[in-house]
Amino acid sequence: MSGGVDSSIVAALLEQQGCEVIGVTLQLYDHGEAVGRRGTCCAGQDIHDARRVADRLGIAHYVLDYEQRFKATVMQSFADSYAAGETPIPCVVCNQQIKFEELLATARDLEADALATGHYIELRQGIAGPELYRARDTERDQSYFLFATTRAQLEWLRFPLGAYRKGEVRALARSLALPVADKSDSQDICFVPKGRYTNVIERLKPGAAESGDIVHVDGRVLGRHAGIINYTVGQRRGLGVPGPAPLYVVRLDAATRQVVVGPRESLHAHWIALRNVNWLGDEPIPTGGMSVAVRVRSTSPPQPATLFPSADGAKVLLRDGEYGVAAGQACVFYADAGPEARMLGGGWIARALSRAEQSARSEAAEEIAAAPAGHVLRAGVDGQ
Repeated sequence: MSGGVDSSIVAALLEQQGCEVIGVTLQLYDHGEAVGRRGTCCAGQDIHDARRVADRLGIAHYVLDYEQRFKATVMQSFADSYAAGETPIPCVVCNQQIKFEELLATARDLEADALATGHYIELRQGIAGPELYRARDTERDQSYFLFATTRAQLEWLRFPLGAYRKGEVRALARSLALPVADKSDSQDICFVPKGRYTNVIERLKPGAAESGDIVHVDGRVLGRHAGIINYTVGQRRGLGVPGPAPLYVVRLDAATRQVVVGPRESLHAHWIALRNVNWLGDEPIPTGGMSVAVRVRSTSPPQPATLFPSADGAKVLLRDGEYGVAAGQACVFYADAGPEARMLGGGWIARALSRAEQSARSEAAEEIAAAPAGHVLRAGVDGQ
């Protein structure tokens, strides 16, 4: 129970069904820094609101101190990812490692039959086991953030709000006189006050903001920057380099501390390499590829693509391509582009390539494979 309307209604629905409901709120971030911050899932006010709802429903309520676990997993990986030139999604890591691993283990210790959350996603029973589908309310659908949920975890999880629209949830909360019926939804990352993520990174990873060169894709050095953690792929404003034509951040190279910029066309990617893939399909990904729909950011609709297995995870070929695909984000697979399509899993984006870059890499790999032992080849793409 985060203290918001969604998880509060889940508790109410389960209580109405005759379940013995235990409300659990996680203390994830230091209250001294969080008290008074509105719109976050970890502030002291939210814990107070969750307790008020539990009292209204007449259910048990506990607050669990997960601060150290949260810092060691979610916050530290957030800082590490940014320092490596990626654009992380801490909410996915929180779901994966805190809620559906740590909290799920606690639920088992309590001998609970299931762990229910207020996520907007639908869980259905299929022939091969539980399956995940996009929520009925497509504007609230949270399947993108739950791609890493495993089959074993799904056996224990319940998502009662998958068939509800947000307006219905608020109306139900008002009918039950819940004190959070009209409470605004959380927007910010809970441990990043006012969106100043660079302050968090520098505190968790001192020295992460090392200066370096701003380099054009054609090799020209255009200027200096104060740290790659201040930039994201696709960024246009605030680059600090002159020029008649607009430039965008194309790539962040942590090894050389370079911010690589170029024209917008340089951002157009068709191939995406994925790591740490979680597959929820009934059959393995076929070697020859399979047609799917994918989302490469939480705010984008699913788009047609072909999914291939790879030694490191999987590869995705986007039919129409996408601008500004960033390493560290997620690529989530769906059976089709429909509003309530089945979610088939996903993976973390390791690299995005244009058709030309992918072709060059493939040619370099073929040349290496065909060369006699000890033969020295010309340098290929990225030094390969």
